[in-house]
Order: sequence, then C-alpha cells, then structure tokens
Amino acid sequence: MSGRVILVGAGPGDPDLITVAGLKALRAADVVVTDRLVPTELLEEIAEGAEVIHVGKIPRGEFTPQETINQILVDQALAGRTVVRFKGGDPFVFGRGFEEWQACERAGIPVSYVPGISSSIAGAGLAGVPVTHRGLVQGYAVVSGHVAPDDPRGSIDWDHLATSGLTIVIMMGVQNLPRITERLVAAGLATTTPAVVIENAGLPTMRVLSSPVGELAAAAEQAGVQPPAVTVIGEVAALAQPCS
Repeated sequence: MSGRVILVGAGPGDPDLITVAGLKALRAADVVVTDRLVPTELLEEIAEGAEVIHVGKIPRGEFTPQETINQILVDQALAGRTVVRFKGGDPFVFGRGFEEWQACERAGIPVSYVPGISSSIAGAGLAGVPVTHRGLVQGYAVVSGHVAPDDPRGSIDWDHLATSGLTIVIMMGVQNLPRITERLVAAGLATTTPAVVIENAGLPTMRVLSSPVGELAAAAEQAGVQPPAVTVIGEVAALAQPCS
C-alpha cells in the first residue's frame, strides 16, 4: 500500500512560527526527511518511533544530492509510510520543493503542500523592515544571490533590478555580496541607498547590520556575517533596527 508525502515549510527559524497545519503534519509523520535549517526543537514534536532522515546541505560542504532526496521520499512512501519533507522557510521559495513534488507525482505517490513563512519576507520584518511601505515603495523583488551577476549560470537581470524602484531582497547572497552590490551600483543604484543584512533571522543569535549599499559588502565582511542571511536593499532598509 502506497503512503504519501507532505511538503512542510518550517518558517524562518523561530519554532513558534511554524503553521498549525505544519505542526499537525509533523506529529502525524512516520518519517521526517529534514533539512539543516529547520528549528531543531520542532523535531521533538515527532511521534515516538517515527524515523528522522537528515539530508541538509552545508554551504560548500557536505550535501545530499537532490536526486537522492527525491528517491528517499519515493521509497519511503512506497513502503506505505506518511512522509514529511521538512524544509526551512517555504518549500517553494528556493527550496526545490516543487522538484520533489514532481518526483512524487511521477512515481504515482499522493503529495500535498503546507506553506511556510518565507524568510525572504519574515527576515526583513523581524528586523523592523517592511518590504513595502506606503509612500516609499510599491513592490519588492526576491532573488537568489547563489551565483554572481557575471556568472553564466545566472538568469537575473541585475541592471534592470537596479533601476526598478523595488525593494530588493537577496537570499543566499553572503558570498557574492561584493559583486552583487558592485553590479547594482554600476547599473545606476545610488551608493547611498539604505541596505541591511539580517543574519540568523528569527533566532536568538539574529544580527541586523545596516549600511549604505556602497559600503555594505565591506561592512558585512568586517562584521563576519555568515549564512543564513537575508539582504534587503531599498529605502525601507533605513527603518531597520540597529545591529545587536
């Protein structure tokens, strides 16, 4: 008898920010396939006897290939188990969650989705930064900084983004922050544009670093900012709380 897979978003880091539906799914799971960035306290909610499989990716370190993760989900569900794929933030925001959905569908396995609060918005909000604000900005763009602007693998039009008038939210951009900010400024973004980096959003170790975008990369390096971190660039970033 086939089981099922539930893709569950854990939210931005604080265990209290998981949804009620996400918590119910965790408690009903026979198997939880979990990422590195989920709140570990939430794993205590799993039923006694349920199995936990860790497949987290360490930046530039150990990782489980996506194809292997897909196969784990399929194999566990085909064994008749209720499988929760537990991911930080939201499974469909830079989480490869839909790739996992498609793998389950191809195998004929029922799959469902429980949204999580994405740190792309919540990280900014927890630092006192609204990504939109009446009178300042009417929209925002969330992009990945995983590859640099000059990397041929990239598909982001950084030049257009620089002059879009939108709040720019960059995920996974710590390593490439110098090249990203340099490109944005070269494309017309004023060096004095407010910017903020939020490290470990939603955790007790959260830090908020504010700087004009032209000085942001140097300030982040001097402060020793490490992933996971969310970068917000735009007038709303001036509303951020001071570094703590």
